[in-house]
Amino acid sequence: MISSVTPAAGSPGGGTLVTLTGSNFIQPSAVRFGPNLATSFTAVSATQITAVAPPGSGTVQITVTTQGGTSNGVAFGYAGAPTLTGVSPTTGPASGGTVVTLTGTNLLAATAVRFGTANATTFTVVSATQITAVAPPGSGTVQVTVTGPGGTSNGLAYSYVVAPVPVVSGVSPGQGPAGGGNTVTLSGSGFTGATAVRFGSASASFTIVSDTQITAVAPPGSGTVQVTVTGPGGTSNGLAYSYISAPVPALTSVSPGQGPVVGGNTVTLTGSDLTGVTAVTFGSTPATSFTVVSATQINAVAPPGAAGPVQITVTGPGGTSSGVTYFYVGIPTLTGAAPALGPLTGGTTVTLTGTNLLGATAVRFGATPASSFTVVSATQITAVAPAGSGTVQITVVTPGGTSNGVPYTYVAVPVLTSLSPTQGPLNAGTTVTLFGSGLTTTSTVLFGTTPTSFTVVSDTWVTAIDPSGPAGPVNVRVTTPGGTSNSLVYTRVAGPGI
Repeated sequence: MISSVTPAAGSPGGGTLVTLTGSNFIQPSAVRFGPNLATSFTAVSATQITAVAPPGSGTVQITVTTQGGTSNGVAFGYAGAPTLTGVSPTTGPASGGTVVTLTGTNLLAATAVRFGTANATTFTVVSATQITAVAPPGSGTVQVTVTGPGGTSNGLAYSYVVAPVPVVSGVSPGQGPAGGGNTVTLSGSGFTGATAVRFGSASASFTIVSDTQITAVAPPGSGTVQVTVTGPGGTSNGLAYSYISAPVPALTSVSPGQGPVVGGNTVTLTGSDLTGVTAVTFGSTPATSFTVVSATQINAVAPPGAAGPVQITVTGPGGTSSGVTYFYVGIPTLTGAAPALGPLTGGTTVTLTGTNLLGATAVRFGATPASSFTVVSATQITAVAPAGSGTVQITVVTPGGTSNGVPYTYVAVPVLTSLSPTQGPLNAGTTVTLFGSGLTTTSTVLFGTTPTSFTVVSDTWVTAIDPSGPAGPVNVRVTTPGGTSNSLVYTRVAGPGI
């Protein structure tokens, strides 16, 4: 009985040495590859035979014949020689390590991949048409070949490129806390493909920004060390970086504690150990600019930010401070004012509606501040209109900025100049025309103390229905948002027999 065959494939020209494993291989008399006898065979033991495959093609069954009969068959494939049609990429560093994809045919049973005379560091047979191989170290241009049971493939060119040795020309900042953790920017050349950044002998985490820049997070350390970069071309020169045993800066307050989302306002930070601070951040965004005033004070210009709270932190040689809270406030908006009319003398309480109204520091009617105002909520303010004239824009100022404007119109006190007719019967129903000015916004017409129905015809003309009343004169007045007019006399006259 045959349980396995190694290898399971060979060259169509024969000559492949095959090891058969099984049982009862006692005094074998023949080993066949399909109908063809093996070129030769050796009974190693009762469980193993080595045989040389004869020429053949396709897949055949190997059998062993002994005095006890003929065994089962196991498959053996005659494989054509592998061929290569593509190598990607076609270049890599002299240090090797590049993963190269080989495409071609008859690659399934590959036993070796070579770059020139050097075996690939490792390789993986993906399919009959693809292999991935890790290039070994080398130099110049070599031929990549694949060897399988069917022979060795044609070669395709692969070039080893000599990478430049990295050069470090700048380290910023050149110092940091003994505990590490600060971000250091390295400038220079040849950084592409960098595999290590070291502060002395300590490795740092790093990000390759470009061929000329790397950002690295300093590891903990002490004293002055050399910062180096290692890449495919070797290890760079070193530049000095000093670990400083400095106190960690601390922040205790920020004033003002809020500002507009567009940034640009100056805030004062107070704390301790602020001398030598190298960065001020609002959340993750650097301050637009900052000035270290003293060991206890920094002035910083807020960058733009999203509405809501952020933590302001400062970084110095001793590390990064804890944060103090700063609020970005949305720009206020106004959507309405009610009432939108009032007298020239002011004094009208106006309700303003909108958004982001909390923290309002001013309400203006045109250029004139409101007589007073109260912030009711983030969406409502009540303000007392100052004296004014014409139509003005009401605006609200908060730490987030100045709102859009909504119109407010100052209305003159109405004036009555004449009535027609000036007298009428005691009973209601007489239509009286009131002439004057400032009548457009009339809200009430009074005959004495009795209000009546009316129609505004124009700014100079209102018609009203005389209510019933006793005989004699009565004062007629109109009221508008601008105030109450002068009075004109209307006389009720009793009819005959009354």
